Amino acid sequence: MVSGWFTGDYADDADGTVGTDGGFRLLGTRCSACAAVFFPREDAYCRNPHCPGGGELAETPLSPRGRVWSYTDGRYRPPAPYVSDPDEPWTPYTLVAVELEAEGMVVLGQAAPGVGVGDLAVGMEVEVVGGVLNEDADGTAWTTWNFRPVGVEQ
Repeated sequence: MVSGWFTGDYADDADGTVGTDGGFRLLGTRCSACAAVFFPREDAYCRNPHCPGGGELAETPLSPRGRVWSYTDGRYRPPAPYVSDPDEPWTPYTLVAVELEAEGMVVLGQAAPGVGVGDLAVGMEVEVVGGVLNEDADGTAWTTWNFRPVGVEQ
């Protein structure tokens, strides 16, 4: 997992997702001077060019839900940090751009396992859930975030 980008319960569920108990949240930062919110988090300075300055950046959990802004399928093997065995058959994946409910910012992520482009529509409500980016032969799992339609158990 990328430290500081999300929080939640990382216990594996039977469907291969993690943190689906509602406790999984993306973490951003909020500037105390201008209230701008950033994801991925920003810890050095406020990136808002209109910020008056002098504020502090504080960690803030982001909305657990949002609406599909756009989506597509990935039909190529992704570059690092995604890991794929070139000897294994390739399975396309679905990318989703989601406008977060409270922040109004768009966050990109993969759809949860089993969710394809045929299951999505622009404007559909989705929720952020934990997922497994990769698992090595020793059983070490790297976690990430996924989006899935609200009310759909995969």
